[in-house]
Amino acid sequence: MTHLYATIPSELAGSRTDKVLAQLFPQYSRTVLQGWLRQGLVLVDDETPRPRDPVEGGERVDIVVPQTPDREWEAQPVPLYIVHADEQLLVIDKPAGLVVHPGAGNPDRTLLNGLLHYDPRLAELPRAGIVHRLDRDTSGLLVVARTETARRALIEQLAARSVTREYLTVVCGKVISGGTVSEPIGRDPHDRRRMQVTPRGRDAVTHYRVAERFRAHTMLRVRLDTGRTHQIRVHLKHIGFPVLGDPVYGERLRIPPKASLALTHMLRQFRRQALHATRLRLIHPHDGMRCGWQSPLPADIHSLVAALGDDQREVRV
Repeated sequence: MTHLYATIPSELAGSRTDKVLAQLFPQYSRTVLQGWLRQGLVLVDDETPRPRDPVEGGERVDIVVPQTPDREWEAQPVPLYIVHADEQLLVIDKPAGLVVHPGAGNPDRTLLNGLLHYDPRLAELPRAGIVHRLDRDTSGLLVVARTETARRALIEQLAARSVTREYLTVVCGKVISGGTVSEPIGRDPHDRRRMQVTPRGRDAVTHYRVAERFRAHTMLRVRLDTGRTHQIRVHLKHIGFPVLGDPVYGERLRIPPKASLALTHMLRQFRRQALHATRLRLIHPHDGMRCGWQSPLPADIHSLVAALGDDQREVRV
């Protein structure tokens, strides 16, 4: 039986138990955690709380995770771009177009299926050791646990916000300066596939700074404190700078005046959100050392940035 463990931070005193659990275990939805609370699978200092019960801070949480059908997922030879591998974890550089986890419309050929093929022992872990995700059309780095000890350690780091995740993205519009978006994100009640900024959502914090400006676009370096679904895409749209090419939260195609045929073609053909997870830093579960990895821009975003830069220089001349 798999257990999750955590200690409730003192600064969360007075908060509802279900909200606290959602912060401590962000890889599970609040609905799932509420269900486990009602089933008596959650102990807080050896007592079974209700979802609405307030916490005091400092309590020890023990969750019995129900058996999942992970072993039924098929191991498949999906190509994996492995940046780092040791006995405790894997760091994967995920290409755009690869779904992380099987789900509706994507029953197989996912990253998870490839992980099971690479290391069959991962079938013993929930979600084959996957502790955080990237959207299908977001490329870049993510970490996968190879042992239960490493999985718990990484989950605790994500909850404590000690995992550093940095992204590069190209957005529509000219961003004047960097800043922080601290707005709660929740499901759009009118379209369950979309997320939105809403007072009823979960807390979400996104930091951004300007990496390079172009005539009608900006490349930003983004860092996450939290890991909500579609967080960067939703927050940047909220402040008026949607990610270029985003099919869900994007805007009408913006082509700069007198743009070259090459740039015009590039912008019209770019079919996915220009978002790449470029840096990942964490504390290694084995020795406690801080470690990190970087991933260069993939070819499609690199070509996009080059075309925007050429356009900028040509207009200046």
